[in-house]
This record gives sequence, structure tokens and C-alpha cells, in this order.
Amino acid sequence: MKYTSDLKDRFFKANFPVFRISDIRLSFSRTGIKDNYLYLMLHNMERRKEITRIIRGVYTFHGDVNVVGFAFQPFYYGFEDALSIRGISLQGTNPIVVTLRNVRQGVRTFRGRNYLIRRIPQNLLFGYSMVKRGEFWIPVSDIEKTVIDMLYFDDYIRDELWPGILEQLEMERLNDYLKRYKKEFRGKMLKTIKEERAKVK
Repeated sequence: MKYTSDLKDRFFKANFPVFRISDIRLSFSRTGIKDNYLYLMLHNMERRKEITRIIRGVYTFHGDVNVVGFAFQPFYYGFEDALSIRGISLQGTNPIVVTLRNVRQGVRTFRGRNYLIRRIPQNLLFGYSMVKRGEFWIPVSDIEKTVIDMLYFDDYIRDELWPGILEQLEMERLNDYLKRYKKEFRGKMLKTIKEERAKVK
């Protein structure tokens, strides 16, 4: 019980969104705790629903689905989820975790809530800032990077979202981001923006 109490003190009371087995080993390195006991302790805590395993070796004390991304660092929340977080989409969305990690893409579940994993190349992991959601600050793609990602990965942007996007879109930042992409995509992106602006005039 002492180890369980210490674990809560170190990772729950200190408000870590997630913790890894490697974190526990480091924290308890001076105690001589054995791996067999460590795994048994985590298994029992998970069975009692005191913790939730997100992926192998990564756990959380928290019930907020927005902690899941921290299991896939480096990451940010993106696509229409980002538009929802930033107040453009009023439609509730499941979290969309955009990560460099070589993990299976697709829908996963956390405490009955679905979330989606999308992989992105290392050179395209940029264009996000920290946003407060519940207890935590989470990385969320900004408007410019969100629109780029959605068009780059052929993710449909609903017509009703464009007025809000265009109202917040900063063309200087967008053009700066587009320097990292091929000429063909830059042209496609700017043409789309021009066409959507014409629709809302």
C-alpha cells in the first residue's frame, strides 16, 4: 500500500497527465522495488479503476480524454478537433491526436470515449500552441496549420466552417507555413482560400 500511496503522491497529486513505467522506475529507484511487484501493483490499480492504461507502459489517474495525447508525444490535437477547441466548429468532436510516433492509426477508446490517431512526418510537426482544457494545457494546431493539414491529408472541411476559418486566418502566417511544402500544394492551398473567400463575400 505504501508504494501505491507514493505513486498517487508523485503522479496524481502532482497533476501529471500521464505517467510511464520508466517514470515509476526512476522515482522508486532507491527503494529497490522489483519489476514483478511494480507490474502487479499497476495491474491491481487498473483492476480497481484507480488508473487507466492508455497504451502499453503509459497510464493515467485522470478521466479527461484530453490526456490521451500525452501518451503519444510528440503530438498535437488537430484537424476538426482543433477547430472545435478554437471555437470554429460547434459540433462536438472526438479528440484527434496528430503524432510522430510509429503507432497504429485509427480509432481507439479511452474510458468509453473514442479518439483518433493520425501520424504525421517529422518535418510537418509544427504550427501549434498550448490551450487550457480542463486541468491541463494541451498542444493544439493553430488555424493556419489545421487548414493546411486538412487539405494536405484530404480531410473534408465542411462548408459551414469556412466563414469562421477565414475570419481568424492570418495570411502572413499561412504563407510562412506553406514555404515548407511543395509548390503544387502551395498553389492548391492558396487557390482554395481564394475560392472560399469569394463564396462568403
